[in-house]
Amino acid sequence: MDLFCGAGGITEGLRQAGFRCIFANDIDPDSVETFRRNHPGVETVRKSIENLDPSSVRSSLGVARGELDCLVGGPPCQGFSINAPDRVLEDPRNHLFVHYLRFVQEFNPKTLLFENVPGMLSLAHGLVVKEVEKRLVDLGYEVSKRILFAPHYGVPQERWRLIILASRVGSAPQHPEPTHRADGRANFTSGRALTYRADELAGLSLRPFVTVADAIGDLPALRAGEGAEEMQYAGPPTSSYSRRMRGATALLTHHVAPRIAPINLERLQHIPPGGSWRDIPHHLLPVGMQRARRSDHTRRYGRLSAGGLSGTVMTKMDPHWGPAFHYTQDRTLTVREATRLQSFPDAYTFAGSRVSQYRQVGNAVPVLLAKAIGTTILDSLGSPGCITVRASSRAVQFPLCQQLVRVVT
Repeated sequence: MDLFCGAGGITEGLRQAGFRCIFANDIDPDSVETFRRNHPGVETVRKSIENLDPSSVRSSLGVARGELDCLVGGPPCQGFSINAPDRVLEDPRNHLFVHYLRFVQEFNPKTLLFENVPGMLSLAHGLVVKEVEKRLVDLGYEVSKRILFAPHYGVPQERWRLIILASRVGSAPQHPEPTHRADGRANFTSGRALTYRADELAGLSLRPFVTVADAIGDLPALRAGEGAEEMQYAGPPTSSYSRRMRGATALLTHHVAPRIAPINLERLQHIPPGGSWRDIPHHLLPVGMQRARRSDHTRRYGRLSAGGLSGTVMTKMDPHWGPAFHYTQDRTLTVREATRLQSFPDAYTFAGSRVSQYRQVGNAVPVLLAKAIGTTILDSLGSPGCITVRASSRAVQFPLCQQLVRVVT
């Protein structure tokens, strides 16, 4: 079950890992329509979770207490974000986790996944996280938490997420170990000890991180204002990542470059790949930024670098918010380019206006990050009729025989 499902990034990742979603809920109409469009077999309810009765939902699904394999939830994170103008505990969004816990208590799932921004750890000295952990332990769960860096799992984007995993049928699921080597600067203060660090990864055979060009370099070139909701690809995939994102998709969707103000076009002429507002002549900067210190707003008016990672995909493709400019083309990113940076497959389509689509994509958990987490949860659950033998982080399952089996390690 996916509570606060949004456009379905977590569900898509868990689907790719081997899960089947049976129920999803969100309050946003466009997100619900997007979810239904891409996961048509799931019972999806558009309603505030505050008005959902867990007992009625369980009855309608015909699921016994304790039968559900995994309950997923990511309460809206804007109230916890370090970018929020007023990070106060009284923000009503910061109390929605209580309703997630109502569903945990009613369904008594075998495992659960709770995700949010790392800023949740510092709000009120981590009071919310401590309360979540305490209530889960009281309900009989073993709990583990880490802050994961999306590029470590093949996502071409600097994005950090707090991931809490829990189990009542054994040890808490292990968080996935990185598969790709990537360095990133933490944009949070609390919880740095919860991240995977370079020295921890020494000796592992990790792949290089997926670059921005790997992710979007095969998509047709556009000028600002050009593009179409459906169009042909310009040529074959140019990387294993773009081949993976295309899959068997025949038509490219959502590849429309927003129009851009003349002043921003003029500013763009001065910004090299990897550059930012610092490269714009002082007289062309917005008035407010003319008074900024050079150490401030480091990512505003940023142009992506072909060989680097993108910044966190935002809910608005607005250069005043962060790095929104294409690395060679004088325009901001299209919705499809944003979805590629979030590792949504090209077959995934979005409902609503373009403004709504950017918001849905920016709010999503990267699909490949969710897949990596889902794989470790499946490992922890095992399979009926099997014994699971774990060596380091790798789990191998062997069918049980009628005879006594002696395992030698």
